Amino acid sequence: MTEIKKYSIPVELRFADLDAYGHVNNAVYFTLLETARTKLFHDKFIEFMGQSLLFLVAKAECEYKLPIGLDDVMIITLEIARVGNSSFDIDYVLHNGDGKLFGLAKTVMVCYDGKAKKPTRIPKSLKQMMLAD
Repeated sequence: MTEIKKYSIPVELRFADLDAYGHVNNAVYFTLLETARTKLFHDKFIEFMGQSLLFLVAKAECEYKLPIGLDDVMIITLEIARVGNSSFDIDYVLHNGDGKLFGLAKTVMVCYDGKAKKPTRIPKSLKQMMLAD
């Protein structure tokens, strides 16, 4: 069984991510979270997604700590923070890997059956992977 409780990935910043002030626009943070989350799902959840399971964002929030510049190294560390019956929380730390903290974020994810078009229980084997220490 592969543990997925904590997962870090580098995220490349693009010039298009910057705003008129020369730093990553606040709205782009959610795109960065999506990029990291998509990588996590592809690497760790792919077998479940092939069973018509979807993982939908029900809530997203971000606390901005420091502006991110184009030359900054960006690493996003994701952690499965809570696992319920049909939903789970992902906490995100946006940092440079060297102690510089850019932001903290959280999404509430809902396990959704794409065929039945309704929320569904998180499969037992996936739940065990999420809870593994």
